[in-house]
Amino acid sequence: QVQLVESGGGLVQAGGSLRLSCAASGRTFSTYAMGWFRQAPGKERDFVAAVTWSGGSTYYADSVKGRFTISRDNAKNTVYLQMNSLKPEDTAVYFCAVDRHFRERTVAGSSSYEYWGQGTQVTVSS
Repeated sequence: QVQLVESGGGLVQAGGSLRLSCAASGRTFSTYAMGWFRQAPGKERDFVAAVTWSGGSTYYADSVKGRFTISRDNAKNTVYLQMNSLKPEDTAVYFCAVDRHFRERTVAGSSSYEYWGQGTQVTVSS
């Protein structure tokens, strides 16, 4: 069992930045790929970014490429999402998730992830 707790969300003006954190329990965190997803009201949960267990490979949705950066610190059992140049359309609840059986071709599919946090709200005002 893995428990995930997100933090760092809030209200920010368009063009601003936020850094989300996801703290994970468990001694095997460093062996898992991690992902960030987001869900806006009335919409499906969408892939945002993912990182392999070592941090050596990262993946991004086209909508956030060049603006968001995913990273991880295995010594702290934490994964981060640095969000720059935020837009109103980035407004959503952001979730982190664990993928214990990483496959590059399915990295963007929410069904690939076994454990989820409760989410943190990000609101970008225009």
